[in-house]
Amino acid sequence: MSSDAPAVARPGRWTVLRQVGAMAKWRLEDETVVLSAILQIYYVRFAVYFGCLGVFLRLVRGEIAEKTLHYVLLAPLRREAVVAGKFLAGALTTTLVFGAAMLSSFVLMYAHFPAGRAFLTQGPGLRHLALYLLVTVLACLGYGAVLLALSLLFKNPMVPAVVVVLWEGVNGALPVWLKHLSVTFYLKPLMPVELPIAGILRLFTVVAEPTPAWLAASGLVAFTLAVLAFACWRTRRLEVSYSTD
Repeated sequence: MSSDAPAVARPGRWTVLRQVGAMAKWRLEDETVVLSAILQIYYVRFAVYFGCLGVFLRLVRGEIAEKTLHYVLLAPLRREAVVAGKFLAGALTTTLVFGAAMLSSFVLMYAHFPAGRAFLTQGPGLRHLALYLLVTVLACLGYGAVLLALSLLFKNPMVPAVVVVLWEGVNGALPVWLKHLSVTFYLKPLMPVELPIAGILRLFTVVAEPTPAWLAASGLVAFTLAVLAFACWRTRRLEVSYSTD
């Protein structure tokens, strides 16, 4: 009886090990989908946007409110260079802040269990991280250019800024030709994990033809440069009147 006991016990041990491995794999996949949902639905669409709103709207309107913009405009420097410098400063600030937050969230999500650590060191984890960081940088550039242009167009840019965030939020339901006029459209193909569309969301989602990642990234850069060029053109016609602002 004693010699047969190990032979009977071995299948039980292997079954437990297989179950543990399956649970670890399921947990890793679950963590990956949860992280992707947080980043795609909340972080990129709202957290990064409102952070950029607080930075880029103040680059011009903040100086008008403090009645200091005329010092910059009277300097022996082209206005286009001033706007480009302000944009680069805002882009650098938001990229560092939100890039660091993205890195911290990614590491904390996977570093607390063995399968997650293996995903980071031996699996495609670093590739996912690089893509998420690229998405964060491009989101800061795209949102920053749009918000800077709004601050030059409107005395009170908060209302159009709210319209923009609503536009980005309903991007999935827009016609295909209108999707190209949003930052979210160019960021989605760069995401390493595609979220499933289930339930009632299918009724309100217009599926566009998949865009190659390189084309999406270059398209967003071109979109950012076009909006920034418009902002530079607009600043040449900007008239500062502290009494009305």
